[in-house]
Amino acid sequence: MHEIETFKLIERISALLRSEERRKYATIGLQPVHGQVLEYLSRCNKYSNTHASVAEYLGLTKGTVSQTIQVLERKDYLQKTTDTEDARVVHLTLTENGKQLVNDLKPLDIFQHAEHRVSEAEFASIGQALETTLGLLQKVNQSKSFGKCDSCRHFSVETNHYQCGLTEQPLDREDTDKICRDHTPPPNPFIDKE
Repeated sequence: MHEIETFKLIERISALLRSEERRKYATIGLQPVHGQVLEYLSRCNKYSNTHASVAEYLGLTKGTVSQTIQVLERKDYLQKTTDTEDARVVHLTLTENGKQLVNDLKPLDIFQHAEHRVSEAEFASIGQALETTLGLLQKVNQSKSFGKCDSCRHFSVETNHYQCGLTEQPLDREDTDKICRDHTPPPNPFIDKE
């Protein structure tokens, strides 16, 4: 019974956040999906900034992602570049305008106002519970985790650099804080019980 109430709370929080998101983006002539794509691209690494990754992360169709990207490209919020090793792959990166928009429209800026201030400790405990819930849902739905690079099983620290064991390529320091489509989370004792 407690789990049902928790999920109802999550649904209600999500609805309120989406409502706030719709209001914010409407003022600048965009839809929430545009902001979600920009936000994802601001957080993902160089292996995960493709049309397919955007679609997979947001649970959207390829057509919706393609149309959304066209709008964002026309408005100079993102740019496309062809992969240097595989011409079939197109990478999406934010322009300076796109980075500025993401920064200006932080999704949780409402919590920064003094009258709504929540302690870091309160958010930390809530965050851990939500991470566990998300991990469980991803496992049940067999979806990718899109976790941070430095929390992946394939991440390693070498003598002079960081390394991705999956791609066998070195990583920049900036990459280690980004999310990755190929992320493989370490075992979670709450989820991975035998």
